[in-house]
Amino acid sequence: MPKEKKTSHRDEAVLLLNRGKRGLLRVIFGRTAMVILLLAVQVFLLFTAFFRILGDFLIPYVAATGIIGTVMAAVIINDWRKSSSAKLTWIFLIFLIPVLAAPLYFFINLDLGHRLVHHQLQAIYQETRPLLQQDQAALAALPAESQGLARYAWEAGGFPVCQNSDACYYPLGDEAFEAMLERLEAAEHFIFLEYFIIEEGYMWGRILSILERKAREGVEVRVLYDGTCSLLLLPYNYPKKLEALGIRCKVFAPLRVLVSTHYNNRDHRKILVIDGRVAFTGGINLADEYINRKHPYGHWKDNAIEITGQAVASLTLMFLQMWSVESAAAEDCGRYLVTVPVEKPGFLMPFGSCPFGDERVAEMVYLDIINRARRYVHIFTPYLILDNQLATALTFAARRGVEVVLILPHIPDKKTIFALAKTYYPQLLEGGVRIYEYTPGFVHAKVLVSDDQRAVVGTINFDYRSLYLHFECGVYMERTGAVEQVETDIQDTLRSCQPVTLAQCRSRRLIDKLIGAILRLFAPLL
Repeated sequence: MPKEKKTSHRDEAVLLLNRGKRGLLRVIFGRTAMVILLLAVQVFLLFTAFFRILGDFLIPYVAATGIIGTVMAAVIINDWRKSSSAKLTWIFLIFLIPVLAAPLYFFINLDLGHRLVHHQLQAIYQETRPLLQQDQAALAALPAESQGLARYAWEAGGFPVCQNSDACYYPLGDEAFEAMLERLEAAEHFIFLEYFIIEEGYMWGRILSILERKAREGVEVRVLYDGTCSLLLLPYNYPKKLEALGIRCKVFAPLRVLVSTHYNNRDHRKILVIDGRVAFTGGINLADEYINRKHPYGHWKDNAIEITGQAVASLTLMFLQMWSVESAAAEDCGRYLVTVPVEKPGFLMPFGSCPFGDERVAEMVYLDIINRARRYVHIFTPYLILDNQLATALTFAARRGVEVVLILPHIPDKKTIFALAKTYYPQLLEGGVRIYEYTPGFVHAKVLVSDDQRAVVGTINFDYRSLYLHFECGVYMERTGAVEQVETDIQDTLRSCQPVTLAQCRSRRLIDKLIGAILRLFAPLL
């Protein structure tokens, strides 16, 4: 057997550099560059027309700015759908640069870009909701203190709490990947994949080879990925390439030659469903850094959860609902929701979060766990952009004696967002929250665990985008063995972390504090 050729760190760096150059050239000279250029032209023309009209009425406009700003501030304050932090940001912008902020505010809030998608999803949800039912016996067996959360999730999104299900937690993407490959090899009927990021490389190559082979064997294979992949990671015509392999493929909200608010709402979910028997979700996308085949930000700390039993149906339906957006024909979802019960103790409740409508299911689940905590709340998150509700919940929990621990990256993937996250450190530390940074690299896991009783593993960051603007998913668990696995992972990870102190926060460079403070003004828009 020939020996595997070893790749030096220098060779790996050169390979990544060349790949980055090829990706950059594809953007500069490809369709993406043309689309971005045309979008920029549209924005330029919109504001040019606005300023041209304004020029003839400059004096009346200046006189009316204060009145209009005051009226708009009243409108924004009375918009109960917006968080208080978002309201303050918009009011600040309205009075700072009314000429730009006012039309931008109306453009975004008219929802022209995603109004059609909203209506489509509402129709899909109404049609498919009867396919899942809340088992009243499972609800009654749930501890009384958690039944309120379960009722809310069912009424707000149609997410049932399930028994006869099991969960296995993987503390690293490397480990989850091997399990995913094994389950894919066993597929007999269908394979559904929905991911925010898919990038060509070792991880996706291994998965794609199985998908191609399974498609030839007659297994139904569908792939859904977010349109941001078309910017740098995948060719625009990649769906056609997969179709040629027998794999059905769709792109959610691809970048098109039309200015739209729809681009602000991304499909950030990570879902793999196989035969309705097993499903995966968690932090990992389908790219090599998620399994530590490459190390752009040191060691990549991520996770995933595998669920079996009745709870799988919820993730299956979430995938099918997203797949049905912009579909010409109605989807027969019911035939994919056949599950195999697993006799295990505890409760699982997969849930999703949608940027349309009035409900913020993900944030409500997080708040409920934090507010009910008695001994501890431990959290993994790569990003920290908190609204007042979450910041208050975390500090209040700490002040009433709950051990609140946040684990964040030490090596960030986005330096500006990391600078913004650090602006929340003093408030949290003074409130008694303990903050740690993962010194070997980057934390991408999204986890909340409390009191050895309940946990959430999924795709939901502690930031505005996840909680207000993106499509997300997660699995709420109570009194399952996986909850203990999550807490064990937290404790093991803390051994590789350094604590953050108030003294460190106060000794940061003035320029870093200034950048963070400025970014804080625009936090809900980042």
